Amino acid sequence: MLKIDDISYSIQGRQLFDGAGVSIPDGHKVGIVGRNGTGKTTLFKLIRGELSLDGGTITMPKGKRWGGVAQEVPSNEVSLLDTVIAADTERAELMIEAETATDPNRISEIHIRLADIDAWSAEGRASAILKGLGFDSDEQLMPCSAFSGGWRMRVALAAVLFAAPDLLLLDEPTNYLDLEGAVWLETYLAKYPHTVMIISHDRGLLNRSVGAILHLDNQKLTLYNTPYDLFVKQRAEQRAVQAAAAQKQATAKAHMQAFVDRFKAKASKAKQAQSRVKAIERMVPISSPEEAAQQRFSFPEPEELSPPIITMENASVGYGDDVVLRGLDLRIDQDDRIALLGKNGQGKSTLSKLLADRLAPMTGEVTRSRKLRIGYFAQHQIDELQPTETPLEHLTSLRPGLSPSKLRAMLAGFGLPADTVNTVVTKLSGGQKARLSLLLATLDAPHLLILDEPTNHLDIESREGLVEALTAYSGAVVLVSHDMHLLSLVADRLWLVQNGQVDVFEDDLKAYRKMLLASPNENKASAKAKNDAADSDKQHQKTAPKKTLDNNRILKLQKEVAECEDRIAKLEEMRVKVDAFLADPTIYNAERRDDMIKWQSKQSEVAKAVERAEKLWEEAVAALEKAQ
Repeated sequence: MLKIDDISYSIQGRQLFDGAGVSIPDGHKVGIVGRNGTGKTTLFKLIRGELSLDGGTITMPKGKRWGGVAQEVPSNEVSLLDTVIAADTERAELMIEAETATDPNRISEIHIRLADIDAWSAEGRASAILKGLGFDSDEQLMPCSAFSGGWRMRVALAAVLFAAPDLLLLDEPTNYLDLEGAVWLETYLAKYPHTVMIISHDRGLLNRSVGAILHLDNQKLTLYNTPYDLFVKQRAEQRAVQAAAAQKQATAKAHMQAFVDRFKAKASKAKQAQSRVKAIERMVPISSPEEAAQQRFSFPEPEELSPPIITMENASVGYGDDVVLRGLDLRIDQDDRIALLGKNGQGKSTLSKLLADRLAPMTGEVTRSRKLRIGYFAQHQIDELQPTETPLEHLTSLRPGLSPSKLRAMLAGFGLPADTVNTVVTKLSGGQKARLSLLLATLDAPHLLILDEPTNHLDIESREGLVEALTAYSGAVVLVSHDMHLLSLVADRLWLVQNGQVDVFEDDLKAYRKMLLASPNENKASAKAKNDAADSDKQHQKTAPKKTLDNNRILKLQKEVAECEDRIAKLEEMRVKVDAFLADPTIYNAERRDDMIKWQSKQSEVAKAVERAEKLWEEAVAALEKAQ
C-alpha cells in the first residue's frame, strides 16, 4: 500500500499541499486529476523522492519497486527490442550471474528466480508490448537512434511496462501515441497486475483503465472509487451541496450581523447582540466551491462556399519517388466533420498535408475552391513558434493594423489571459503554446480546419472547450487524434487510411475500437465473413464434388491443428521437467558437471522445439481458416 500521510509542500512561496493524505491499496488503478498548477507532476516527484517534503510522510512497503517513463529517451545504437528487455534489471543481472556463479545453492536460486519471473519468455513479451505501441517486427530490430523523439518516447514507455514495477507512475502516457496505441494502452493498463497511478487528461483512459480518481484540489487529496465520468457526477453533486451550504451560512451570518448592528447600542438587547457576535465568530467558514474554468476557444466564422470545397480524382501522394497513398477519389464539403483513422505510418499526416496544400499530388487531380482558406495545426508547429517572442508579438506581426486591446481580446478568446500575453514562448506551458498555435491556425477564418493531434497538451477543460468550438464552427474539420472522446463528439464521417488507400469506414468508433482490440485471427474471420456474404452467389454455384474435396481438406487441417496442440502440450510438460532438474542444487556439484551440461542443453533444445511447434501451429490454423 502507498500511504501519503499529512504531507505539506510549497514551491517559491506557493503552497501546493497542506495536510494532504491518502492511501492507495495494492493493485489499484488510480487516475490523478486537478486543474493545471495544482501539483500533479510534483506529487509524482515527491513519491519518487526527487523532492523533499516540508512535512508529513510518503511510505511504500519495503522491497516494492516504483517505475516511470525515463526522462532520458534512448538514442543509442541498441535495438528497440534489446532496449526494452534490458529495462528488467533483475532479469539482466540474474542472467549475467548465472554465467559466472559457482555455488550450487546460488545457481539453483538463480534458476528458480528466473523461472518465477518468466525470464525465458522475455523476448516475446517485450516484442508484444512494442507491437502494441506501433512497432512492427522489423522496426523492433532497428537501433533507437533511427527513430524521432516521439517514437523513442514510446520505447521508453514500452521499457517501463516491460519492467512491470509494483507502482507504475505514468504522466500523460498517451501524448505520444496515436489512437491505435492509446486503445492498446487502455486495455494493457486495465489488466496490469500491480498498482498504477496515471496523470491524464484523456477521458477514455480515465474511464476504461482506472477504477478510482485521485482529485487534487485546494491543497488536499481526495480519492473517489469511481471512473472519471462518475467522479464528475459525484463532484458536481458535492459542489451543489457545498454551494447551498455556503449560501445558507452567508444568509444566517447576514441576519445575525443585522441584529447586532441594530441592537448593539440598546441595553435591553445587548446580551442577545453579544451572543450573536460570539456565534458569528464560532462559525467555520464554508467557502463556495470554485468552478473549474472551461478554457474556451473562439473560432472566426468563414463565409460559405459552394460545395464541394475539395475534390480528388485518382490522386496519389508521397515523398520523392515513394508513393504513400494512391487512387484517392475523395470529396470534402464545408459542413463535413471527418476523422482520419489508421495506424501510425499509414499516411494520415501525409493526407493531411495533401489536403492543406503542403504536398502536391504526384498523379491525378486535386481541385480546390478558388476562395478556399485552410487552417492547419500539427504538433510540430508548436515547436515552430518563435521562442523569444510573446503571444502578443506573434499576433502583432500577423495583424499589425489592429490595436493592442483587440489583439489581447483575441488571445483571451483562446484562453491566453492578460498575465500570459507578454510572456515569452519558452516560459509558456505546453497547453498555452497549443492554444497560441490554434489561434494562429484559425486567424484567417479558414473554410477547412485540419487538426493533427490538437489535444496533446490540453487539459480536460480545454478539450471540452475545443469540442464546443468545433461543434459551433461553420467550416469543415479534418481530425487526427488519439482522443476518442473528442472524435466521438465532433466527427460524423470516418475515413480509414491503410495499405496505401483511403476508404470510408461505414461503422462507428465503437466498432473501430472493437476491431483494434480483436486478435488478428478474429479480424481475419470477420473479413472472411464479409467476403463470404458478398460472394454467397458464387458459393451456391459450387458443385457437390468440389464441396466434398473442401470438406476433406478441412478435416485434414483440423486434425493437423489438433496434433500441433498436442505436440506443444507435451513439449511444455517436458520443459517443466527440465526446469525441475535444473532447480536441484546438487546438479551443480563438480561431480555432476556432465549432467548439468546435458540438462542445460536439453533446456535450450526444448525452448527451440516449442518455438518451432508454435510456428507450425500458427501455419496450420491460418491454412484451416483459409480453407473454411
